[in-house]
Amino acid sequence: MPKNKNAFSFAGRGTGGRSAALAAWRRRAVTRAVHAGWRWVQGAGAVTAARPGRLRFGAIGTGTKLAFPQGTVFGEPWIRLGSHCIIGEQVTLTAGLMPDLDLGPEPILRIGDGVVLGRGSHVIADTSVTIGDDCYFGPHVYVTSTNHSYDDPHTPVGKQWPRMEPVEIGPGCWIGTNAVILPGARIGRNVVVAAGSVVRGEVPDHAVVAGAPARVVRTWDAELGWQPPLRTPAPVPIPEGVTPEELRALAELADKLRTG
Repeated sequence: MPKNKNAFSFAGRGTGGRSAALAAWRRRAVTRAVHAGWRWVQGAGAVTAARPGRLRFGAIGTGTKLAFPQGTVFGEPWIRLGSHCIIGEQVTLTAGLMPDLDLGPEPILRIGDGVVLGRGSHVIADTSVTIGDDCYFGPHVYVTSTNHSYDDPHTPVGKQWPRMEPVEIGPGCWIGTNAVILPGARIGRNVVVAAGSVVRGEVPDHAVVAGAPARVVRTWDAELGWQPPLRTPAPVPIPEGVTPEELRALAELADKLRTG
């Protein structure tokens, strides 16, 4: 009897083990299927010039792609996107105070060539907003041409007519994560806006700004270079003619040398 009991017990454990293994396999299979399905949805839902979906931009250049899912997008006939732009997930692009307005013959929001807008960023163009070529935005950058007004202390702020001023961001800028660009800002060429900065007013070319409100913390001088001087050496550029395959081989070699 004890022998039979042990046999039943062993059989039970074997069946339970097989069931647990099957359940684990099913969970892995479902996870893989969900991930594969989501990748397919992301690809199918991305917006390009060839596949605009429901969005009818005033212009969308060659090689430009809006990742899926998109954020709030309206007033797109008055939005012009340049070529080879990357618009991250959940990026909001709006022209006008609300959808279905006639904003006239000219574009309201202009985005140049080679612009990258990080995921979760907002560009709110109730009046003219221009972003120059080759600007790079980190995640969750907020650009707006409109400020709430609070002139009347007896009326809720949200019900008072807002103030609008054009915004211009010059080419080649780097806008850090969570930066806020306020109405009336005019940012020059190749400017670095530090993460979390709040920018208003005019920023000269080749400057670094930081803080809330942002102030210039570093500038470029043709004779002296960056002032104050940079604390880190300039990165060594990749030599001309180096192929991606050679770079991968170098990376693999570096890994082998590190691990011995």
